[in-house]
Amino acid sequence: MKAINALYEAQKIAFSPFVFQTAYTMHSLGIFDVIFETKGGLSIDEISSKTKVAKYGITVLIEMAEASSIVVKEGDKYSLTKIGYFLARDKMTHVNLMFTQDICYKGLFHLEEAIKEGKPAGLKEIGPWKTIYPGLSILPEDLKKSWFDFDHFYSDNSFIDALKIIFKDKPKMIYDIGGNTGKWALASTKHDAGVNVTILDLPVQLKAAKKNISNHPESRDRIHYHAIDLLVPENAIPEGADVYWMSQFLDCFSEHEIEAILLKIKASAKPDAKIYIMELFIDQQRFPAAEFSLIATSLYFTAIANGNSKMYSSSVFKYIIEKAGFECIGEYNLHAESYHTILELKIK
Repeated sequence: MKAINALYEAQKIAFSPFVFQTAYTMHSLGIFDVIFETKGGLSIDEISSKTKVAKYGITVLIEMAEASSIVVKEGDKYSLTKIGYFLARDKMTHVNLMFTQDICYKGLFHLEEAIKEGKPAGLKEIGPWKTIYPGLSILPEDLKKSWFDFDHFYSDNSFIDALKIIFKDKPKMIYDIGGNTGKWALASTKHDAGVNVTILDLPVQLKAAKKNISNHPESRDRIHYHAIDLLVPENAIPEGADVYWMSQFLDCFSEHEIEAILLKIKASAKPDAKIYIMELFIDQQRFPAAEFSLIATSLYFTAIANGNSKMYSSSVFKYIIEKAGFECIGEYNLHAESYHTILELKIK
C-alpha cells in the first residue's frame, strides 16, 4: 500500500465513530429507506421533503455517507452503493448495527479501563450489575430488543440442523445450560413429544423463560427449571441428564471458568451422557464478514459483558475440553444454514 493510501485508511479509523453514527442516523431517520425505494436516486431536497428532516441535516449526513462509499452521486441524485444496500437491507448488518448502538457504543469508551482492570468497565453505561447477565431480562425495552435480536440472529437459524444431531440418540432428559429465553427448550419439546428439558440459568433469566414458555401449553409441562449461578464453586449441576446442551453459552466465560463448568458437568454426568457445545468459532467461519463480526464481539465481552471472556477459536475450546477430562467424539459444522460448530463430547 502506498503511503498516501495508508494515510487515507488511517483517517477512516480515526473518524470511524463519525461514519458509524452517520449510518445509524440515516437508518433511524428513514433516509436509507427513501433512497432505497426510489429508482434513480434522490436529491438532497427530495430526501429532506420525504423524511421531513431539515436540508442542513440531510446535507451533512449525505456528504459523510458519500465520502464513506455508502451513497454515490450522479448529477444531483444520490443512490445507495452496495455497502449502502447492506446497511439498509441486510439482516445481519442491521442487528449488528443496533447491537453496537444500543449495547456497546457508550461502553466501548471504557475499553482501556476494562483491559487494565479485567472488569467490564463500560457496563455502567447500561446498568449497575457486575456482569450484564443478571440484567438482560430487565433492560429497557429498546436495549433488550437489540441484545436479543443480536443473540437470536446467531442462534435461531441453527436449530433445525442442531436438533437432528442432538436427537440422534433419542434422549429423554436434556439439561439446557444457559437456557436464556427458553427458545431451545421449546424447540426440543416440539421436536420430540417424549423429551423433558431442564433449563439451568440465573433466577432472573428463568423468570423470563417461564413467561415465554407459559404461552406454549403443549410444551410447558415438560420444561423444568433449576436456578444456578455456575460461577459459585459450591453450586453443583444436578444428575440425571442424557444430554447436556450449551448453545453460545461458554463463550460468556474465561478459559478458567469454562474448564470449571465442564468439571461440574463431569462430576454429575452419567458415563454414557453426551455433552454438546454449540459455538461460533472464529477459525470456523466461511466468510470474512462473519469472522470480523466475531472478533469485534470479543470487545463487547471485554468492555461490557463480563471483562474476561471472548469469542474463541475451536483449538482453544478443544484444549480446554481435553484438559477437563472430556473426549471430542464429533464435530459438526452447520455452514449451510448458519455460522456454528457443534462439538460432541463424552467423558474419557
